[in-house]
Amino acid sequence: MTLAPLPSSLATTREALHQIAFFAVSPARYKEQGRMGLTATPGGYGSPEFDGRVVRVEGALLVDTQNDNVATQTITTIRAASEFFGHEYEAEWFPDFHDPLSPFDPDQQLDVDDAAGRAIGDWFKFGSDALDELRTHGKEGDDVSEVQLWPEHFDPATELGDYEKGQRASFGASPGDGNHPEPYLYVASWSDVDRSNAFWNEESFNGGSLTYQEIIASSDPHDLALQFLVDGYRILHAG
Repeated sequence: MTLAPLPSSLATTREALHQIAFFAVSPARYKEQGRMGLTATPGGYGSPEFDGRVVRVEGALLVDTQNDNVATQTITTIRAASEFFGHEYEAEWFPDFHDPLSPFDPDQQLDVDDAAGRAIGDWFKFGSDALDELRTHGKEGDDVSEVQLWPEHFDPATELGDYEKGQRASFGASPGDGNHPEPYLYVASWSDVDRSNAFWNEESFNGGSLTYQEIIASSDPHDLALQFLVDGYRILHAG
């Protein structure tokens, strides 16, 4: 798929959609199924199908599909999104998060730009495709996890490698954060890394990253993304 230059509204939209993911979309699945992982969906992100239902965000729109019935609503507030997906807003809906998202005022009007929301959705799809392909490189004993978009982190990610051998890492596709204004791919090692290796270029976490600008400048973005992820995997296994 083609990744385009990013809208200037990316950061404010990302923050708002993270709130919707954590406090509205993921709880809707969790309350029915006891699972909270999300996935890339057309134009955004949402739940895998559960009980014939998919709850998701597409651009600046909330979408609730139940069998053949599709309901939509423009994003306004977190409380309204929660109610649209059939549950009351709760600031603490799961007690065991290690790093829960700090909530906005649930009645605050959210600033969501449709183009920016779709750009985030395109990034999630691009990253998920690369991560799914990375998983095929896992070896026996790696304990390869499925690719999921966790609501507290708001990025699709997978885990590979043997922790006891110092080889395990999280591999993901972040839409950006306080230290990174644009999306990036990352390899975050669970063990110490050799900082003399230029691959480990991150100062904000224990790992390496590849920027959105590097990716879209490539003649083959998917190949570059996959190569970066595989390189991180191989460096950890070589160590």
